[in-house]
Amino acid sequence: MSHAHPENWPVLIINGALDAELLKDFKTLASAAEESDGNPPLSEQTLVMLRGVDSGDHSVLSLALYAPDEDSDPATAEDLAGIAVVVEGPDATGVLELAVHPSYRNQGVAGRLLGALQGKRSLDGLSAWSHGNHEAAAELATRFGYGPVRELWKMRLMSSAASLPDAGLPDGVSLRAFVPGQDEQAWLAANRAAFAHHPEQGAMTLADLEAREAEDWFDPEGFLLAVNAEGDLLGFHWTKIHPRQGPHPAIGEVYVVGVSPAAQGLGLGKALTVAGIEHLQNQGLHAVMLYVDADNEPAAALYQKLGFVRWDTDVMYGPLTKN
Repeated sequence: MSHAHPENWPVLIINGALDAELLKDFKTLASAAEESDGNPPLSEQTLVMLRGVDSGDHSVLSLALYAPDEDSDPATAEDLAGIAVVVEGPDATGVLELAVHPSYRNQGVAGRLLGALQGKRSLDGLSAWSHGNHEAAAELATRFGYGPVRELWKMRLMSSAASLPDAGLPDGVSLRAFVPGQDEQAWLAANRAAFAHHPEQGAMTLADLEAREAEDWFDPEGFLLAVNAEGDLLGFHWTKIHPRQGPHPAIGEVYVVGVSPAAQGLGLGKALTVAGIEHLQNQGLHAVMLYVDADNEPAAALYQKLGFVRWDTDVMYGPLTKN
């Protein structure tokens, strides 16, 4: 292993999707970081983009920093020390995520990656996620003139302490499992309507949905659809199970709950939430988690009433406005 300073380590810059080998390397580093930190450093949508799934106006820019052996070729170097990924949006905006392998931390790897990024594109219009809001991320953000602009709470319900309310479905409404190859378009329409003002969820495309259906974790039996007597889709609760990651046990997730505007006010959201949690508990999981925006007070209050407690926080950093 080289002991040279990261400022001299080579950076590989990739526009667009990664090839299979490099994608595997990125995911291996992300898994090592998650095992160390308890939080995945790359969001699901970022991984979708890295695989080359079409997401409309968005593109992806990646940087891979290698800690080379002497006289090594950057293309064949074995030690991937850090990665940075920017999902580029329209109008020169973008969202950055960055991960450093636990073996190469506290050596300036993140700063080297950001310096290389600045040589490729301006930081203007760029925001950055810190999953778990680590102290090192906060310090790095401050150094580059960034501050918190959004908080996403991670909340957790321990099954052993859960006493869920009896939340029956409205009259004439029943639940069934999502059917791949049949329900995609109806779900996309319902999702767009339910999340018309959500910056990410409401913009999901068929390619995004099909990419998730191709993931190992996807289970249509845990993708609950609420339908009326005519078969119209009124709402849904898509659950997810995260497998064990090192010392961290498997955990269920309230992945996304949505209710169409026409069905709101019937108590369907609460009924769907409880039904999905019960489905996860029936899989033998000891804990269920979810994400909620810190400023979404009604949703946070509902989850707290169900027994969820705040567990962790993801923070989005953006440039601080100069007065």
